[in-house]
Amino acid sequence: MQQELKLRIVSGLFLATIVLAATWYGGLAFSLLSALIGMLIYYEWSTITRLHTEQPVANIVGWVGQVLIAVAVIAGLPNYALLLLAVFFLIALGFVFIAGVSRWFPAGMIYAGLTGIALAGIRGADGMGLYAMLFLFAVVWATDILAYFVGRAIGGAKLAPKISPGKTWSGAIGGAMSAVVAGSLVAHFLVPGSGGLAAVTAFILSACSQAGDLFESFIKRRFGVKDSSHLIPGHGGVMDRVDGLIFACFAAFLLAGLFSLIKSGEMTSLGAALFGV
Repeated sequence: MQQELKLRIVSGLFLATIVLAATWYGGLAFSLLSALIGMLIYYEWSTITRLHTEQPVANIVGWVGQVLIAVAVIAGLPNYALLLLAVFFLIALGFVFIAGVSRWFPAGMIYAGLTGIALAGIRGADGMGLYAMLFLFAVVWATDILAYFVGRAIGGAKLAPKISPGKTWSGAIGGAMSAVVAGSLVAHFLVPGSGGLAAVTAFILSACSQAGDLFESFIKRRFGVKDSSHLIPGHGGVMDRVDGLIFACFAAFLLAGLFSLIKSGEMTSLGAALFGV
């Protein structure tokens, strides 16, 4: 047990260093990281849902789509990446309705493909993108950590007992409150005066993060697996580590676009939109 804990700590610190370094440098480094995360998620998704063994042709098409999306993300072409995602999502739907392929195929295309696109889009290439990612990390990490400890300390009614028996309403509320505090502090420190919009955004992203956690728990329970994979020593898979981040980055990506359109009538920096600058 002690050896397993050491392994979790070492691998966790190693991954955190890589992620934070890529976030700091941005540009190609973060685009590569975003694209890699998207492809690893598709690998785990196709393995969990058994696409790779039960529907190999569809899975090959899915891989072609994910690779092309990753190339567009790395090249800094988000519009092309979104277009490719839409095209391959429609192709996946065609497989479902025409060839009887599992509905988990198009769902996986969106789940994996949009993750890489959203992460790279939020980070962008400017300083505000860095702030946005640090804000997002603070919200998701505060949600995860405090939801666990508050839930353990207070207990009470279960949040979704059929999906994840260990999660409680007290933990969910504690996680959301801590996310609002953490997000507001980070936003105020980075961009003074942005706390009001940041607090509301943090609450929404925290709720989405917890929904993402529950969604991955549902998928694993549905297919009878404990971990999404064994890619990360002592931690399981990539999806196990970024389940909350996935839904949170989807929401941040959409909210940023909405905020910027409301304020200026056109798309601006995603980071600037999130912080209300």
